[in-house]
Amino acid sequence: MIPPVFVLVRPQMGENIGASARAMLNFGLERMRVVGPRDGWPNERAVALASGAGRVLDQAGVFADLDGALKDCDFVFATTARGRELTKPVHTPESAMTLAREMAAQGKRVGFLFGPERAGLENDDIVRANAIVTVPVNPDFFSLNLAQCVLLLAYEWRRQTVDTLPVVLEMAGADLADAGEIAALAQHYEEDLETAGFFFPPNKAPRMKTALRNMWSRLGLTRAEVQTFHGMLRQIAYRMKHPGK
Repeated sequence: MIPPVFVLVRPQMGENIGASARAMLNFGLERMRVVGPRDGWPNERAVALASGAGRVLDQAGVFADLDGALKDCDFVFATTARGRELTKPVHTPESAMTLAREMAAQGKRVGFLFGPERAGLENDDIVRANAIVTVPVNPDFFSLNLAQCVLLLAYEWRRQTVDTLPVVLEMAGADLADAGEIAALAQHYEEDLETAGFFFPPNKAPRMKTALRNMWSRLGLTRAEVQTFHGMLRQIAYRMKHPGK
């Protein structure tokens, strides 16, 4: 699969180029092209803001015009909130990256255009694209920083490319308690609560015990936590029997 190339068109600030490189590398993308950077190239401010992503800048192609930057691309997306004067399909970032992944898997080269900070891509730029990508931002304030826009698209590529579990329990070196340990904990509490007269009235006792056992199994306790609960109950029972100590 050939990852997409991100083309920064006439970027004005080296800081934004560097921040874009950093955002790309955060999400596993390294193919950057720069068209007509206002402050020339190489750019010290871009290197400073790249913060460890310098290799993206080192490998970046620099072009005098957009046609040269896109000459090997099979399909091009233009990121813009405008372009209503042009008849083109308008994708969300999710839809655009889904299509980009499908084409990349077929060996096709996909490019994404990002416009200059002041006003974004012009229609003369957008006409070179096959489709538009528009981020569903607040319509009353739709201007995105260049690096922010790069980050959003790069994140979407990574999200669809790498299998990541939506929730992961970080165990911090601990082991979850097994069913036997949870059952022993439940039994310990039932016995002491029975002695304390907690299960009252008697006709509700079975349901109360079931609810407690369900709670213990639902908590997902570690072995250390189970031992802590045992210790807490033993200490309470000891103090109840020896109030003066």
